Amino acid sequence: MNVPQRLGLYGGGLAAVFAAAFAVAGAVVPDSTVAAWSATTGDGAHGQDAGAHAAGADGAPAQVRGLSLEQDGLLLSPVSVPDETGERGTLSFSVLDADGAAVTGFETEHDKELHLIVVRSDGEEFRHVHPTMSADGVWSIPWMWAEAGSYRVFADFVPEATGENVTLSRAVDVAGRVTPQPAAVSASDTTGGYTATLAGELSATGESTLTATVTKDGEPVTDLEPYLGAYGHLVALRAGDLAYLHVHPEGDEPGPGSVSGPDVAFMTQAPTPGRYLLYLDFKVDGDVHTARFVLDTHGSH
Repeated sequence: MNVPQRLGLYGGGLAAVFAAAFAVAGAVVPDSTVAAWSATTGDGAHGQDAGAHAAGADGAPAQVRGLSLEQDGLLLSPVSVPDETGERGTLSFSVLDADGAAVTGFETEHDKELHLIVVRSDGEEFRHVHPTMSADGVWSIPWMWAEAGSYRVFADFVPEATGENVTLSRAVDVAGRVTPQPAAVSASDTTGGYTATLAGELSATGESTLTATVTKDGEPVTDLEPYLGAYGHLVALRAGDLAYLHVHPEGDEPGPGSVSGPDVAFMTQAPTPGRYLLYLDFKVDGDVHTARFVLDTHGSH
């Protein structure tokens, strides 16, 4: 499998660099970028955004997705969500074809027909969930916002009609006082009593390997369970515009009942130099944990 295939912005659509989670100082998306979301996700957006294919230093184009509500003739409908924090409700949307009809045929990719990523502009709030689809093509999931702010909603899926990964996104604003939570660059995070650490360098000039190591109380965790067809999922978002990237571990898909650890390796390539917010999902004893990291590409400042 070549690099462009591995780096599809998650689930192929939400895919292109990792399956993980970490936040960093200075990683807050500027107000100008949040405002620009209206342009990149508004009714006038068509196809890939300008700059969606950024060439690396070797001249090879690196595909960047997730910046538009429209791709390959498919459109993400307006997203219905609760208006305020603490309000229980439903997040729902449809994927529409060129005629405005809801698409209902999807292929299973990484054990699900659609992967939903929701992240706040500063990278602090992150969720990777899997809504269900009704017979008329409406995807929905129970929802409640914990924090106010501007959010990016990514839908990552493979339509049966083409068999190609698609990632669509829209911006959603949640009313309330917003307190940005910028974090410092970090390659280690503790979640649920487990510590995940990333080793290796993120490169924008070619392939590189990032290895996630999971420990608990200083001891290696060797019973990582398969989650969505892999021992770990690493999602990367480019700081500044939240372009979506997602990559899966090296190696074969795990079989039923198998375990692994403490290391999970990911082949990666950032589309452009700069800072990336990474989110790692891993599963132990039936529970899914998300670790957060923030990395700069090698040689960037």
